[in-house]
Amino acid sequence: MSLLQIAEPNQSTQPHQHRFGLGIDLGTTRSLVAVVRSGKAQVLQAATTTDTLLPSVVYYPSTGNPVVGYDALAHLVDDPKNTIISAKRFMGRSQADIKFSHPYELSGSQDAMPAFVTAQGEVSPVEVSARILAALEQRAASALPDDSIKGAVITVPAYFDEAQRQATKDAAQAAGINVLRLLNEPTAAAVAYGLDQPTDDNTENYYLIYDLGGGTFDVSILKLSDGVFEVLATGGNSALGGDDIDRLLTNWLIKQLHIDPKNVSLHDKSILAQQAKAYKQALTDAEQVDIDIVVNEQSYQGILSREDLITIAEPVSRRTLSVCEQVLRDAKLSAADLDEVILVGGSTRMPAVQQVVADFFAKEPLCRLNPDEVVALGAAQTAHQLVNGDSDNGLLLLDVTPLSLGLETMGGLVEVLIPRNTPIPVKKRQVFTTYQDGQTGMVIHVVQGERETVDNCRSLGRFELYGIPPMKAGFARIEVTFSIDANGQLTVSAQETTTKTESKIEIVPSYGLSDEQKEQLLIAGFKYAEEDKNARSLIETKVEAERELLALKSALNEFAVLMSAEEQQSLTQAMQALQTALSTDDLAIIEAGQAKLKPHSDDFAARIMNKSVKASMAGTSAQDW
Repeated sequence: MSLLQIAEPNQSTQPHQHRFGLGIDLGTTRSLVAVVRSGKAQVLQAATTTDTLLPSVVYYPSTGNPVVGYDALAHLVDDPKNTIISAKRFMGRSQADIKFSHPYELSGSQDAMPAFVTAQGEVSPVEVSARILAALEQRAASALPDDSIKGAVITVPAYFDEAQRQATKDAAQAAGINVLRLLNEPTAAAVAYGLDQPTDDNTENYYLIYDLGGGTFDVSILKLSDGVFEVLATGGNSALGGDDIDRLLTNWLIKQLHIDPKNVSLHDKSILAQQAKAYKQALTDAEQVDIDIVVNEQSYQGILSREDLITIAEPVSRRTLSVCEQVLRDAKLSAADLDEVILVGGSTRMPAVQQVVADFFAKEPLCRLNPDEVVALGAAQTAHQLVNGDSDNGLLLLDVTPLSLGLETMGGLVEVLIPRNTPIPVKKRQVFTTYQDGQTGMVIHVVQGERETVDNCRSLGRFELYGIPPMKAGFARIEVTFSIDANGQLTVSAQETTTKTESKIEIVPSYGLSDEQKEQLLIAGFKYAEEDKNARSLIETKVEAERELLALKSALNEFAVLMSAEEQQSLTQAMQALQTALSTDDLAIIEAGQAKLKPHSDDFAARIMNKSVKASMAGTSAQDW
C-alpha cells in the first residue's frame, strides 16, 4: 500500500498535495539543499550518509561519467588538473580577471569566461556548477514526493554583479532547475536567524552579516523597521575565503623547512593543503595541535597554536575588516550602532576568526546556528513563501545594487539613474531629449560605476532607438527606464512618448567585474570626487554653450529678418567669440563668452517670442477671452 505524508494544519495548500521550494546554497567549497517540511526548515542529507554538506567538487576522468562530491574530492591529490574545485570563483569572470592561484589549464580569450581543459575536453565553470546543482536537486528529489518540487531559491554572494548572477541562473537552467529567485547570502542568513521578528518598542534594528566561506567573503548591513527588512550597504570579495587561509598555512608549513614554496611539486602541495585544512579544523576545539609533515623528502615535526593561526591568517582577516569598515561608512553607521554581528560561513567556525571579529566590533558575534547551514535554511524559508504564498510574517526583503547604474549623455557624461546601494527590485524613469534639429534616432549607452565620465566607468551595453519624429532640438521626449528585478537582472528600455516607439535591452555581459575592478571603481569614485566635479562642470558648460549656438544658428536661418544688419553682425561676432572659447578647457573663458553672448541672444529670443504671440493672437479681441 502507498503511504500518505501528513502535514501540520495549514502547512499544505490542499489535502495530500505538497508544493516544495528548495533552498540551495551553492558554495565555493561546499553546497547544501534545504526545504521546509511540517513548517520547519531543514537541510537534507545525502541518501547514503548523514552528511548534509556536498563538496563543490567535480572530477572529470579520462573515461566514464563525471563524479561529484566526496567521490570527486578523493581525486584531488592524485589528479588535481581534472578535479575542479572552487568553480564559483570563476563564474561570470573573464580570464583576465582571474589573478588568484589555481592548478588548472584555462582556454578561451582574455575578455571572456574561460573553460577548464580536462580529460573530457573543455568544461565551463557554468557546466561544473550545473553538475553540483543537479546532484543537490537529485538529493532533494529522493527525499520528497514525486513531482512536488516547484523550484528553488539559489543564494549568491551579495556582491555578485549581473554577469555572475546570470552565470548562476544559466547553471541552474542547465541542471533543469526552475529558479524562483536569486537571494543574497547575507539576506538568507538573516531570514534563518529570524531577525525579522519585531521588537517590543518598534525601534530600528541594525545587523551586520559577516559571511566568510571557503572561497568568498560578504558583509552586509541590514536594517529592520516597521516590517521592512532593508540591506543598507553591502561589500565583499568573491575571491577571498577559508581557501586562502589554507594556502597561507600551507606556505607557512613549507617555510618551516626553509624551502621556497615555488620549489614544491603540485602533488606535494595538494597533500600539504589537505593537512593544513585538517590542522586548521582541529584548532576549532584544541588550543594547539602537533604537526608532522614531509616536503621534498624532508620531514618536520612541531606545534601549531591558535595564536600562530591568528598571525598566519592575518592578511585574510585584515582584508575582511577593511571591507567591514567601508560598508559601515556606506551605511553611515559605527560599530556601536549595530545590535548584532552575525557569523555565517564555515570559515567562521575558526576561533581565530571569531576572536578577530569580536575585537573589531567590541561585542561577541552571534553564531548559535550552524554557520554551514544557515544560508540554505534561510533560502528554504524564502522558497517556501514563494511557492506557497505564505506571507504571514509580513517580511519585506530589500536587497541593494552594489554599483551605480546610468547612461551616457552629451559630452561623455554619466547620468546616474540608480545610485549604488539602492534597494532592489527597483524601477527608475527619466526623460531625455534630442540634441540636434530633426534627430530621428538615439543611442542608449548603459554604464556602471562611480565616476562622472563614461571613460572612467564600465560599459554594460548599448542599443538604439529609431522612429523619433523629426522636431526641433529639445522638443522630443524620450523616456528611459532602468528596471532591476529581485534577482538583480537589469533591463533598460527607451520610449518616444508621442509615437510610443520603444526599444530595450537586457544587460547580460559575458563576464563580470573582478573584485579588484569593483574596489577600484568605488575607491576612484571617492578619490577623484572633486576632480570629477570640476570636469563635469566644464563639460556641462561646454554642452550648454554648444546647444545654445546650435539653437541660435537655427533661429537665424528662420528669423533673421527680425534684426537689422548691425544687430545680426553683433550677434554673429558674439557667437564666434564663444565658439573660439569652446576650443579651450578654461571654464572662466567659456563663461565670459556666454556672458557676452547673453544680451544679444536674450534680445533675439524676445523678438521671436513677440512675433509668435502676435501671430497666435491675430484676428482675436479681448472679448474672445
